[in-house]
Amino acid sequence: MGLRLGDTAPNFQAKTSQGDIDFYEFLGDSWGVLFSHPADYTPVCTTELGKTAQLKDDFAKRNVKVLALSVDPLEKHLGWINDINETQNTDVQFPIIADEDRKVSDLYDMIHPNASETFTVRSLFIIGPDKKVKLMITYPASTGRNFHEILRVIDSLQLTANYSVATPANWVDGEDVIVTPAVKTEDIPGRFPKGHKIIKPYLRTTPQPNK
Repeated sequence: MGLRLGDTAPNFQAKTSQGDIDFYEFLGDSWGVLFSHPADYTPVCTTELGKTAQLKDDFAKRNVKVLALSVDPLEKHLGWINDINETQNTDVQFPIIADEDRKVSDLYDMIHPNASETFTVRSLFIIGPDKKVKLMITYPASTGRNFHEILRVIDSLQLTANYSVATPANWVDGEDVIVTPAVKTEDIPGRFPKGHKIIKPYLRTTPQPNK
């Protein structure tokens, strides 16, 4: 059985491009993004890791630590990082796990036999400071991830973790949000003093409360 939303993310120890780590110690009190790649020196993954490195400050201001994974060995990772830095005009500073024994891949169900018997699929997990799995996305090898969408989702997860709100379709940071059904309409003014709109009894919106 693979991981599901709300499950505790398994801890692990691993060799990475930045030394040995314990996953929980690495995360500390931060949010985490753990994402896998089919193999080193693959074109789509090269652009993905480059884009992640370019967004370093965006992840940092959200208190998010990033950790990548491939089943290739450490020496190969180090050479590949040089290529990523050169071709993507960036500086990869986050660790890449060398999961040669596939221990982490198995823990996180990253190998899907119908896609590949040996390589990890392009999975991504967002993990909260409570070490719970908050989001999972799996892409095929041919489709690169949209990391601005990952940042958007993190904004939503962090907002909704602290307020009784949900975010509507295509929401981006700063836009109105939805008051959750658990909040009675008569209680909205006390909970959300910036005002609210009642579109339907079950659809109430309010300005983003942490702005």
